[in-house]
Amino acid sequence: MSATLNVKLITENLADELIAGMQQASGIYILTSFVMQSGVRLLAPHLRRALERGAEVKALAGDYLFVTQPEGLQALTDIDSRIEARLWRSNGTSFHPKAYLFDYDNGEGLLVVGSSNFSMSAMRMGMEWNLAMNAKAEPYTFQVALEKFMHSYYHEATQPLNAHTIARYAEEYRECHRLNPELTRLIAEMEEAEVRGGGEADPAGASPDGGTDSAAVTPRYAQIEALEALERTCEEEYDKAMVVMATGLGKTYLAAFFARRYPRVLFVAHREEILHQGRRSFRHVLPDRSHGLYNGTVKEGGADCVFASIYTLGMKKHREAFAPERFDLIVVDEFHHAAAASYQAVIGYFRPRFLLGITATPDRMDGKDVYALCEGNVAYQLHFIEAIRRGWLAPFRYYGVYDDTDYSTIRRMGGRYDEEQLAAAQLRQTMAARILEAWERHRQTRTIGFCSSIRQADFLAGAFRAQGHAALSLHSGTVDVTREAAIRQLTAGELDVIFTVDLFNEGVDIPSVDTLLFVRPTESLTVFTQQVGRGLRLSETKTHCAIIDLIGNYRNADIKLRLFAGEAAQQADAGARAAIAPAVPDGCALQLETAVVDLLEALRRKRMPQRERLHHAFVTLQQELGRIPTYLELHLHGGASGLEYRAAFGSYVGFLHWAGCLSEAAAQVYERHADWLRDVETTGMTKSYKMVVLLYMLERGPQAWTDPVTPGQAAPFFHRYLTVKAHRRRIDFSDRESRRLWTYDEAGVSRLIARMPMAKWSAARGSMTRYEDGVFRLAFGAGAADRATLHRWTREVCLYRLHAHFERRAGRGDEA
Repeated sequence: MSATLNVKLITENLADELIAGMQQASGIYILTSFVMQSGVRLLAPHLRRALERGAEVKALAGDYLFVTQPEGLQALTDIDSRIEARLWRSNGTSFHPKAYLFDYDNGEGLLVVGSSNFSMSAMRMGMEWNLAMNAKAEPYTFQVALEKFMHSYYHEATQPLNAHTIARYAEEYRECHRLNPELTRLIAEMEEAEVRGGGEADPAGASPDGGTDSAAVTPRYAQIEALEALERTCEEEYDKAMVVMATGLGKTYLAAFFARRYPRVLFVAHREEILHQGRRSFRHVLPDRSHGLYNGTVKEGGADCVFASIYTLGMKKHREAFAPERFDLIVVDEFHHAAAASYQAVIGYFRPRFLLGITATPDRMDGKDVYALCEGNVAYQLHFIEAIRRGWLAPFRYYGVYDDTDYSTIRRMGGRYDEEQLAAAQLRQTMAARILEAWERHRQTRTIGFCSSIRQADFLAGAFRAQGHAALSLHSGTVDVTREAAIRQLTAGELDVIFTVDLFNEGVDIPSVDTLLFVRPTESLTVFTQQVGRGLRLSETKTHCAIIDLIGNYRNADIKLRLFAGEAAQQADAGARAAIAPAVPDGCALQLETAVVDLLEALRRKRMPQRERLHHAFVTLQQELGRIPTYLELHLHGGASGLEYRAAFGSYVGFLHWAGCLSEAAAQVYERHADWLRDVETTGMTKSYKMVVLLYMLERGPQAWTDPVTPGQAAPFFHRYLTVKAHRRRIDFSDRESRRLWTYDEAGVSRLIARMPMAKWSAARGSMTRYEDGVFRLAFGAGAADRATLHRWTREVCLYRLHAHFERRAGRGDEA
C-alpha cells in the first residue's frame, strides 16, 4: 500500500494486497471466521517466506457453524513449524471477524478489515468489500487493533492448533455435517465458486470451459488424500499403481495434479468425450505445457501431454510411431477396461517411469482382474458410500421395484439375453405402465433412464410422452437432437427424463440429475456402479438422488445390492450364500418391495455352489490363456481369489487334482505330498520371512531345492530380497531389530532367520519342516521324479503367497 494513500477500498483480488503487505512485514496477524484449504494454499508460499526471514506469524480462526475445514487448519499448521495458530471455540456464539494486520520495523503498518475470510473465493474472485488503512494515518487505531487481536488470540475461548485439537475438531465437523447435509452442500458450493463463475461444479474446482486462472486449481477432498498416497507409492519405488475413486470425486484432475512431476504424459481412454475432458482438465492444471489429441482424425503426438484413443494406439503402426520410452507417465482412464487385449498391447509396448490406472469400478465379478496390471498395488481406494459419509457426494434413496418378467425363459446367447426375446418381454404396455407408476411415485425433477436397447428407449419415451411427460430417447440413432442439447434441456428442466442405452455410463457428468431409473437387467456390477455414479454429484438443485431399480430374476440380481453395502462387501466372495445386508449411510435410504425381498432370497438360495463357481472361473481363464494358469495368474486374472481356492480345496494343486487336470503320474505325486503343499499354503505369515527362505531354497533348482540349508547360506538372498524394494523394507523389514540390519550384517541376518522363519515354521503343529542343530530341512523325502514336479508346484505357491502378502499389507487384497 502506498505510503501516501491513507485509506483504500478493495473490492476484488484482495490476495494481491495481502501478498504485497507480507513482503517486508515483521509481524503478520490474521483474524478470520472461516479457514478454507484453498485460502491457505494461496497464501502459504508467502507466509513461509516471511517466516524464513524471521517474521512473526499468528493466525486465529473460528469454528462457528463448523464452516472452517479441518483440512484448512491442518494445511495452516503444515506451512511451517514456526507459525502460531489458534482456534476460537465459539460454542454456537457468533464469531465473524475478518482482519489482516501487518506490522513493520520502521513503525509503519497496514490494517485490512472487511468481508473476506481466509478462502480463495474471498481473496480472489468473490464479491467482497474491504478497507485497507495505513497505520501512519491512524496510528492509534492500528495499535488498538493490534492489542485487540492479541487479546482475542490468547482468549480463554481459544486453543492452540495441533494434531490433537485438529483431530477433535474434525470429529465435531464431520458429525455436524452428517446431521446437516445442507451445510455440506453450501460449503461445497462456496469452494466451487472459488474457481468458476457459474455453471456446474467441477471436481477440482475449475470451470468446465477452461476460463480459469490456473493458480486457482488446487486438489480438493479425496484428491488430496490420493495424491499423498501416490507420493508414498513413488517413495516406495513402485512404478505402477491404481487409484480407485468413486465417480464424481475428480479422478481426471487427480491424474493431472500427479502429472506435475512428469514432463511427458500419455493419457489413454476409450471414448472421445473422455479424451476431450481429460485435455481440458490437464490444461487447467498444467497451462504451461502443450496438450495434443491422438485419435482417428488428429495426430498431435509431439505435445507434452498426449491424449490418445485406445483404438488408435491399439494399431501397431500408431503405437510404434512413438519410442517405447517416449512418455514418463502413462495414465489409463477407466482402468477397468485395461484387461482388454487392446490395452494390454499398449501397456506392454511402452516403458514409462510410472503407470497410473484410475477407475471407479475394478470389480472381480466382471472377469479378468485389473489389479494384476498394477501388480496389485492400489495406492488409494475410496468407495462411494464413504464419500457420501464425508459429504463429498450426494446421498441417495434406493427403491427396489419388483419386475415380474420371467428372465429364466429368455434364451442367453454369448453371455447376454437374446435381444429379440428380451425386447418381446420388455415392450409391453403393462410393463411400461408399471415403470411409469414407479417413476411417478419416487421421481424428483431430472431423470436418466437406463435401457437395454434402442427399441426399449424409444418405446418408453413414447409411453411417457403419451402421459404428458417431457421424455426423450437418446442413443446412437437419435438425429433430431444432439447429446449436448439434450443435456442442456435436462439441466434447464425442459426435459423430465432421458432414456438412453449405455450412453451416460462413463465420461459424462450432469450434476443436476437427481433421479436414476433402471429398466434393464443390470448383470454387471461395474456397469451398475458407473450408472449409479451419474446421480451422486453434489448440486445446489438437489438434496439427494432417487434410484428406481426394477429387479427381476435375471443373473446377478442378488449381487448388485453389494454395491450399497460398501467396499468390504464388494470384496467379499461373490459366490457366497450369505444374505447381503446393505448398511447405508445416514441421510440415505434403501427400500425394497416385499416381492423383491422374496425374489432376492430365492435367487441367493439357488446360486451356483462354490466349488462349481470356482471351477467355472478357472476354466474361463484356462480357455483364455490356452493352458493351465499358474497360481498367481489365477489370483490376479481369474474371477475368484486364490484364497477361495485354498479354502475350498486345501491348496491350488488340490483343486487341480479335484478338477481332473493332473496326469496320472502328477496325481500320484500330489497324493504322496498333499500334506506338504497344504503346509506351504496355510503356514502363518505375519511377515514374508518363511516364503523368502523357501524361495531361496527353490532358486537352487528342481533337484537341489529339497537339500537342507543353514541360516548363513540363506542370509545374503534373504537380505537382498527384503531390502532391494522400498515397499518390502517398509512392510516387513523396518521394525527395531530389522532396521539395524539394513546395512548387511551376515551374523545378525542369520540370527534373525534362525529365530523367526526357521524355528517358528518347524515348531508349528503339523509342520513339514524341521530346524535342528542350526540346519533347516524338509521333514519328508522326495524321489528325483517327484522333486521336479513338486518344485514347480511349490514355487507357484511361494510366489503367490509372497505377492498376496505384500498386496494385503500394502492395503488391498485377501488375507493369505
